[in-house]
Amino acid sequence: MTMPPVLRGARAATTFLTRVPVGGFPYAEADWRWASAWFPFVGAVLGAVQAVVWLLVDGGGALVAASVVVALGLLLTGAFHEDGLADTADALGGGFDRARVFEILKDSRIGSFGAAALIVVLVLRIALLARLDAAAPVALVLTQCLSRTPPIWLMLALPYVTQGGSRSRPVARAALPQALLGSLWPALALAGAHAAGAVSAAEAAAMLGAAAAAAAVCGLRFRARVGGLTGDFLGATQQIAECAALLALALARGG
Repeated sequence: MTMPPVLRGARAATTFLTRVPVGGFPYAEADWRWASAWFPFVGAVLGAVQAVVWLLVDGGGALVAASVVVALGLLLTGAFHEDGLADTADALGGGFDRARVFEILKDSRIGSFGAAALIVVLVLRIALLARLDAAAPVALVLTQCLSRTPPIWLMLALPYVTQGGSRSRPVARAALPQALLGSLWPALALAGAHAAGAVSAAEAAAMLGAAAAAAAVCGLRFRARVGGLTGDFLGATQQIAECAALLALALARGG
């Protein structure tokens, strides 16, 4: 029996976001449209895998564990979001007008803005996870899930403006049902972590607020520069939201 698109979207989301071979081809347009609703769920699964690996290598120290799990995340996703961040930084940093921004986005080479952005984000994620130490496994699940939610709402709020064909175009046709289902996953993850005593209500609120603020800033910037979204912009938003949520949790935990 063929599954409905809303469920097929989970498999499509895994195919889209990761290098994990789950098959399922060919996907219909409706499957891709529902994929975004499962982005945070896929993120939570990725975070859970990273959390298990953290526990296995934690004996080598927090800095080693943080470096290993960040590298694992790059491997599992094929640096998908990081590529979007680098392209976005190069385009917005080096593009003096809308046409030039799109020209740089199409260039596969990494420039100085992109390289700098990647270094900052990777160092920050490793440093924050190491700082969180014993709380890092929970933080991995929560932030990997939460950070993949803001891009869905940006899809709803802004037009998709990539010129020509794009791998992200069918996925970017998210509407309110996708955004609501996508928001359910981090809500459940945060509620579960709070019920288990892993995070306080204040910490959960800080993470939510930081991710939302990061998305708002990104969305305003994207609209001002090109009038909407591209696939690379969505990847950049995920990376920035992840760093913001990790930083918020670290600051909320204090000394």
